[in-house]
Amino acid sequence: MSDIYSKSKRSDIMSKIPSKETQPEILVRKYLFSKGFRFRKNVKELPGKPDIVLPKYKIAIFIHGCFWHGHSCRRGNLPSSNRQFWESKISQNISRDEDVVQKLQDLGWKVIIIWQCEIQNSSNREIRLNQLVLDIRRQSTL
Repeated sequence: MSDIYSKSKRSDIMSKIPSKETQPEILVRKYLFSKGFRFRKNVKELPGKPDIVLPKYKIAIFIHGCFWHGHSCRRGNLPSSNRQFWESKISQNISRDEDVVQKLQDLGWKVIIIWQCEIQNSSNREIRLNQLVLDIRRQSTL
């Protein structure tokens, strides 16, 4: 099955997908701020430029899009067109993510990953965000 768009049109569409300041990132940041946490965004000095960094707790948080980072949920399904390209692309992303997590851990950072699907709908969102706060507080006592 071929793409319904030309290569140049598909490239244009894909280039407009934001890599930071996404809705899930903003949602998590607002929630953390409302709970009294102070953080930095997209810290360039750390491997992988984590989406949210809590320096006080030495915690790096990544909010991963399910498609781009190869999550096993429905949103992580690969398209049927150009499948070989997407398998390679997502596989490289997964490998890079694993390397970044290892580098951060080697530097003494705790890493928390939040998947887009975990906070997509309001019923799951509250549970996941509450769990995030518990994880941060638990990490700070270790």
